[in-house]
Amino acid sequence: MSEADKNQPQQVADEPTERFGDGSNAALDAQAALVMKKSFLDDAIDGIQLGGVTILLLSFFIISILGSSLPIIFPVTKPVYSFVVGIPDFFLGIPGFLVAVWDNLPTSPEAALRLFASMSEAFRQSLHEVPYKECVLFFSWATYLWEANLDVRQRDRLHEVRRPLAISSFVSRQAYLEANAYGLDKSSLELVKNLVSQIQTSLIIAYDAIPWLWNVSGSLLENTTGYSGEIAHSLVFFVAATLISTVLSLPFDMYSTFVVERKHGFNKQTIGLFVSDLVKTLLLTVVLGSPVLALFLWVIGKTGSQFYLYAWALLAVVQLIVIAVYPTFIQPLFNKFDPLPEGELRVAIEALASRLGFPLKKLYVVDGSKRSSHSNAYVFGFFKSKRIVVFDTLISQCTTEEIVAIIGHELGHWKRNHILRMLMAIQIQTFIIFFTFSLFIGEVAMYHSFGFSSTPVLIGFMLFQYLYQPLDSVLSFCTNVLSRTNEFEADAFSKKLGYGEQLRSGLIKLQIENKGNMNPDYLYSAYHYSHPPLVERLNALNDPNVAPKTE
Repeated sequence: MSEADKNQPQQVADEPTERFGDGSNAALDAQAALVMKKSFLDDAIDGIQLGGVTILLLSFFIISILGSSLPIIFPVTKPVYSFVVGIPDFFLGIPGFLVAVWDNLPTSPEAALRLFASMSEAFRQSLHEVPYKECVLFFSWATYLWEANLDVRQRDRLHEVRRPLAISSFVSRQAYLEANAYGLDKSSLELVKNLVSQIQTSLIIAYDAIPWLWNVSGSLLENTTGYSGEIAHSLVFFVAATLISTVLSLPFDMYSTFVVERKHGFNKQTIGLFVSDLVKTLLLTVVLGSPVLALFLWVIGKTGSQFYLYAWALLAVVQLIVIAVYPTFIQPLFNKFDPLPEGELRVAIEALASRLGFPLKKLYVVDGSKRSSHSNAYVFGFFKSKRIVVFDTLISQCTTEEIVAIIGHELGHWKRNHILRMLMAIQIQTFIIFFTFSLFIGEVAMYHSFGFSSTPVLIGFMLFQYLYQPLDSVLSFCTNVLSRTNEFEADAFSKKLGYGEQLRSGLIKLQIENKGNMNPDYLYSAYHYSHPPLVERLNALNDPNVAPKTE
């Protein structure tokens, strides 16, 4: 699809027998009216879009008039003033740096090495002059505004009541409207949640809440134990930060579960189960996360300037251990796994596994319906000890043939080495993170910029993550691209097994039952989705050229 095509309005189904507002179907008319209705949040978005530029220009005007006296007259504006003044100076220096590089392009390998060495040294020297706090605020807001723009684009799509032509043959108008209503409710919550989170983060950074919590954690540790080592101090800080983060996100989590999900017929949790899950998650985070964090800090402290190699290797080992133990020891703390009962479905799945040489050791059904009516199926395990898990909700929503087709898709991930491919991609991303962090870990100016007088490793990594946010967004996008490619290949694999039509009908059922997004904005889906939109997957299944080559 060309860029011009993408920007054109989506074709809608021509359905003269089902018109809105003519009284032929009052229930659908009412549902459509709810979807089309602009809420207070939509009006607020329009106001922000219209007034944002004016407010920005007015802010720069006030700063230009009052100059350096602004933070003296209004002390609370000091972080904003530093941000507005510091960021332009930093970025205005970039063109001069690029011109200098261009003027000194090497003409020989020796000259290239000298240039690289001088650039490396210049880069390290430049780190002393970076306005770190201002850069973090800039990157944070730039990322937020970009993602908020995508959310608004998607929200406009969700307000549409006429089905795109591409889905009109298999998605009823009622299902389409219900999916859009669900999407709008989730969108409203996410917009508010993201804005609140962004404001919280900005205030935490601007007014030095992180060093305050670090100091409080140190005082608590010393007053209760008389000990003040960095690793122990970091663990107390980690626990405190985890608790605070949980408390701040709790209202949104509860609203999502008990309002949005329940309103649309998905939530099955009780308050007791919700609290139980919350407590278990916190305990697991602290009990398992603390020793891993302590080990990382110890390794980084002992391995010198090349710590990134050891930290990267350690994290790879930890990830493999988690992959191995999570389904067997941790997930059963939250869900009940029973052997799939004897019957047609079990026979069909075992036959498929045998046909492909898949070393199936156990076949489970999990009580996903205890919490939600959303459905899923997945494969896990290493080497000759593989397991397949089917949600009980999937069994109730799809036929045996459709479930087998979906399992065929999951086995396609195994057969095509997608899990290994994704693990390798994650390892590359992790290495980039640790290597880049090694450039900043000893940068005293970064710590001082955020109000720290010392240079604790955990704090350095935390501050670095703020700086790393734009690059992390790019790498996450690349990971999503790889993931979507894997999904197409797994679909094609299931089709090659002879389950093309069954997979197609199963995907449609799951999309309808889960009220998935039927008409996503192309930029929104490209940036956020790890799975291709339904229409793209169906189009690929209909293409005779997408099936894998016969082995």
